[in-house]
Amino acid sequence: MKKEQKKGAAAILAAGAAIQLLTGFPSAWGAFRQPVMEEFRLDGAAAAFAANGIVAAYGLGCVMGGFLQDKKGPKAAGICGTLLLCGGLLTAGLLPGENAGLFYLAFSLPVGLGCAFLYPPVLGCVQKWYANRKGFATGVVSCGVGLSGLVLTLLVQFTTRRWGLRVCFFVLAGLLLPLCGGGSLLLRDPPKKKAAAAPGGLGPRQMLRTRTFWLAFLSLALAAPSVLLFGPSIPQIAQERGLAEKAAVWLAALGSAGGAAGRLFMPMLGEKAGLRKTALGLLFALTGLSVLFAFGGGWWVAAVYLALCFCYGGQIAVMPALCTRLFGLAHTGLNYGFLALGTSLGSLGFPLLAKSLGLSGGRHFLAAGAALGAFCAMLLLKDRLFNAQKT
Repeated sequence: MKKEQKKGAAAILAAGAAIQLLTGFPSAWGAFRQPVMEEFRLDGAAAAFAANGIVAAYGLGCVMGGFLQDKKGPKAAGICGTLLLCGGLLTAGLLPGENAGLFYLAFSLPVGLGCAFLYPPVLGCVQKWYANRKGFATGVVSCGVGLSGLVLTLLVQFTTRRWGLRVCFFVLAGLLLPLCGGGSLLLRDPPKKKAAAAPGGLGPRQMLRTRTFWLAFLSLALAAPSVLLFGPSIPQIAQERGLAEKAAVWLAALGSAGGAAGRLFMPMLGEKAGLRKTALGLLFALTGLSVLFAFGGGWWVAAVYLALCFCYGGQIAVMPALCTRLFGLAHTGLNYGFLALGTSLGSLGFPLLAKSLGLSGGRHFLAAGAALGAFCAMLLLKDRLFNAQKT
């Protein structure tokens, strides 16, 4: 029986990682940006709003997907996420040009929701199967998310150059349906006996009343600008800093690979060294790297950006395991959905703040200050199991 459970856990972990390989639309937006602007006649501000729409919908979807996972199971959440993603891509491929509003509704909203339905629910599922190795399980699934940016970038570049953006949308939908849909059909919670052996946890209402949750939420929100304030425009930034156009485009893809490495290894390190200590180290590194990024030029800016992606990816991947440590496994899908809203808030709020303040180069110091704030919030957070005392 134990062998069968191990095989089942391994299959679900592999399915969870595979599902993520084509869901990194927010991190791969740099590859979509120029083709979308040309095909739908959007200017830079409108294209940025489309990216922000994905992030906003992602935040909302994290809560909705987590609720669906807790109520109906991970399979239901995964199938809904797959349908939303494929539907958004197919609809966007059929839209008439020069209609930004329709593009936001047809593409940004369902794609953001679909990506979210396929991340926290999958994480919650695999963490239940690997209750004693949550860092390992989180790292493997999160690595799929990080690699997704690279995979999508390569696919978008290959298909748009040959057949255009609309065919690219159709190709992606055709790949997503069997990969995400098939993987979602394999998802299920552990057998009752195994699930009963796992610890319970705080419900969302209880969690939202704790100081610990709000410190973790603030830490996620303040860490976001270190990469997400620059990621959508990194090819343009790199060219302005002296990199050739081709190298600048590849930097976005390599950043995704760097983020994937951080997502894979840092949760595993967290299991050994402590999740909170690992998060503190990564946030401290993000603060220093954000300052260095302000002065980087040529290949130096590429090296610093890759280090930023590694540390940010690692920090993002550590948080789901820390969430279950702090609040338990019983409601992990919805609990992490609420926590992930911090990332969406930071991703949307800091670009708007930078724009309202008229910041250009000063954005780097805004990001550094925010990362330092995230470090302080994590420093104040007490790393205790949910059932040790009142959190």
